[in-house]
Amino acid sequence: MVRLSVCVEMIFRELPFLDRIGAVAEAGFPAFEFWGWRSKDIKAILERKQDCGLAISSFGVDPSARIVDYSTRNEFIKGVKDSVETAHKLECSRLIVTTGNEIKGVPRETQHQNIVKSLKEGARLVEKTDVILVLEPLNILVDHKGYYLYSSSEGIEILRQVDSPNVKLLYDIYHQQITEGNLIATITKNIGSIGHFHSADVPGRHEFGTGEVNYANVLRKIDELGYEGFVGLEFMPLKDSKEALEMVKRTGKPAR
Repeated sequence: MVRLSVCVEMIFRELPFLDRIGAVAEAGFPAFEFWGWRSKDIKAILERKQDCGLAISSFGVDPSARIVDYSTRNEFIKGVKDSVETAHKLECSRLIVTTGNEIKGVPRETQHQNIVKSLKEGARLVEKTDVILVLEPLNILVDHKGYYLYSSSEGIEILRQVDSPNVKLLYDIYHQQITEGNLIATITKNIGSIGHFHSADVPGRHEFGTGEVNYANVLRKIDELGYEGFVGLEFMPLKDSKEALEMVKRTGKPAR
């Protein structure tokens, strides 16, 4: 059954960062995730993770380079190298990659190819490891105006051109409901290319059951397709964090 991971950057924000890890375990979820790592105490995170018996489902390549601009490739490659080392320390196999904002005056095809070239170089660093880079499209209508990669279809085309088993898509259900809808059909068609999911309801980016997405159906389909990774809960709770997560359990019916 689908396994859910709690994003501690958005949930349990009322607690100090390290205490959020224990709160995830107490809430009955098997994993947590976060964004950047350079400003965090990696040793302390690992100790809390192990003490609580949790997995870390993902975190971001840091710094997040602007890979639409190929001149930043050295920064990106260093970020991948450093982040892979940290991923190994934390026993995590998914690193989130973002593209950066679109460069005005530069053809989209040029920026598209810059992303492909950078990811090909990044792929060479991770293909001999168990780490997978997951490329994330974001919506530009509500949350990330100016961001380059907004559609899952272009994301899949980038993956086809990169042609690496260690580079996949981060399919964010919230962002793609805003951008293109057609969630279940798109997930079904591309499940083999998806390395991680994020989720929140639409509109508002809150917990399941507050908006229009039928998460019980979406998660059931993801499970039926044989997906073995995590679905990240990346939402802003309207209720107390514990209560919001209980609402997710009731709405999405996670197994564990």
